[in-house]
Amino acid sequence: MEGIPHPVPRTVEEVFSDYKGRRAGLIKALTTDVEKFYQLCDPDKENLCLYGYPNETWEVNLPVEEVPPELPEPALGINFARDGMQEKDWLSLVAVHSDSWLLAVAFYFGARFGFGKNERLFQMINELPTIFELATGSAKIAKDQHQLPAHNNGSNSKFKSSGKSRQSESQTKGVKMSAPPKEEDDSGEEDDDDEEDDEQGATCGACGDNYGTDEFWICCDMCERWFHGKCVKITPAKAEHIKQYKCPGCSTKKPRIA
Repeated sequence: MEGIPHPVPRTVEEVFSDYKGRRAGLIKALTTDVEKFYQLCDPDKENLCLYGYPNETWEVNLPVEEVPPELPEPALGINFARDGMQEKDWLSLVAVHSDSWLLAVAFYFGARFGFGKNERLFQMINELPTIFELATGSAKIAKDQHQLPAHNNGSNSKFKSSGKSRQSESQTKGVKMSAPPKEEDDSGEEDDDDEEDDEQGATCGACGDNYGTDEFWICCDMCERWFHGKCVKITPAKAEHIKQYKCPGCSTKKPRIA
């Protein structure tokens, strides 16, 4: 339900620009604006949809009343499933439906203006990571400026993905910056030549599996143990909104009474 009319794209380049703008808005809703998006998707409200607009904004609103609609409509009733599943699973579901909707809109324009089968539109779209890949942290490379905040800024050095350290202001405070380290010897000496072996020897505090460079990890601020994001139900998108992370074990510990 777009309040402000947008120019109708008529060429491959214009449709691709429209696609990128809508995509950017949806990524904002599921990453940097995820708390606001979560609150707007109240299960007690009527069927709600998540819209992305060409000007890189987003909106949660009721579906259009026009039948058939002028453009393909996004998934209906995303708010109903919010409290019935894990937050990360719900966000992943919304992300998949958002990807499907973006393609539907792009190829609606393609069909309307007679783009041939050999046009570049799909190839151009396919070069970008999907919203689902970004929301779940499975995108290996930031192919454009809309990569998740967890991969392009330094807001929190406790989160890491793809085996690369995050740079942030907290480096001066002694916060862990590198991959989850293996337990050090009593001597406390470190050998740069063994850094790769140390990373491979690190284990998850939840499942006990070894560190993998293609997985998202998070460190507990209390016990300083490292965990797979999937083991503690934390995605890169959710991690961006955590100021101090406590693992499940530390969260259940009762404070000592003097």
